[in-house]
Amino acid sequence: MPSPSINDSNLKLCDQIAQRIANSRDRRITFAEYMEQVLYDPQQGYYAINRANIGAAGDFITAPHLGADFGELLAEQLADMWQQLDRPTPFTVVEMGAGQGILVQDILRYLHKHQFDCFAALEYVVIEDSPALRQMQQHRFSKLVQSWGHLHWRSWEEIPPESIVGCCFSNELVDAFPVHQVTLKDGRLQEVYVIANPTLPLEHPAKFGELVADCSSDRLQTYFNSIDISLTVPPYREGYRTEVNLAALDWLATVADRLQRGYVLTIDYGYPASRYYSPTRSQGTLQCYYQHAYHGNPYLNIGRQDLTAHVDFTALEQQGERSGLQTVGFTQQGLFLMALGLGDRLAALSDPIAVENQTITEIFQRRQALHALIDPGGLGGFGVLIQSKGIRSSQLKGLQLPD
Repeated sequence: MPSPSINDSNLKLCDQIAQRIANSRDRRITFAEYMEQVLYDPQQGYYAINRANIGAAGDFITAPHLGADFGELLAEQLADMWQQLDRPTPFTVVEMGAGQGILVQDILRYLHKHQFDCFAALEYVVIEDSPALRQMQQHRFSKLVQSWGHLHWRSWEEIPPESIVGCCFSNELVDAFPVHQVTLKDGRLQEVYVIANPTLPLEHPAKFGELVADCSSDRLQTYFNSIDISLTVPPYREGYRTEVNLAALDWLATVADRLQRGYVLTIDYGYPASRYYSPTRSQGTLQCYYQHAYHGNPYLNIGRQDLTAHVDFTALEQQGERSGLQTVGFTQQGLFLMALGLGDRLAALSDPIAVENQTITEIFQRRQALHALIDPGGLGGFGVLIQSKGIRSSQLKGLQLPD
């Protein structure tokens, strides 16, 4: 496992960032601007040049990499939503941030086999900001697009307001949005900026540093006011540092604007605001992932490592309410998947008839994968937020307590 002290940075990207800092008015950029460039630069960003670095051989794994069960159970929830919406045609499912396209495949296969009426009404839309990932997805599904014709790639600009009847969903998307970093200094809320040291070579680990100054936007203070958190009074202490995801608020407002009637399903790791901004979490939640090792230095391995921050689900709920959404429910992924039938799948592994064509090793690996999806200390502890628009009441299957 490589040490985080090794600086495997993309020097071309480092040069672009250094130039951006040099050209800025105060020779500094917000951490959100820095994070956006290192992750999403179309040619040199992490999601452009490391588009396949997901899975067992890459930097991290997601629930879909553990097998088809996660996508199939999501498909059950989507079919339930279709029923709750009175079986509309078309039923539009928008996957935001499809990565390698694993969920596209698992959901469509399952609906085609087990919920064909829902499948027949389906229009599946992928919104993918990374040009490299979008190209990978389109290549992977080129034959399906030709034969089926109901799988599309769109940008938000190509989708008219209030045109979607269905569900917009994401899995581990919001955690990768660029975040502002803020800190408590001299009793005031201030922002962390990224600066460059022009005397050091690009490959030097200390090429980029930080500067604390006044906040770049009043929205940062407004954010804390809206979630009723005041970092400038005890028990918060000098030097307390955390993140604010303004991009998530803008994203959710866009999603709500395009939705006429239906649901927004957000799965990610995170907390309600009271836990996210706990005084004991004094250095925030930002983490860097590099070849299955994680550390806290975002200025190493630039363009080669993933950067993420946990999601403030309270902020998403409140932004949803401001944007015309209602909160249907918030739960943990483990409970969500159990309500959708994961427990039945575990039980079936003990049925000799159900597993007669599987080896002991295959059964064991499947059981391990299913347990990983509901492990409260891992994927099972992820948050699942469901919001709705244009629906009076909803008893969704995934929010029912399992027996």
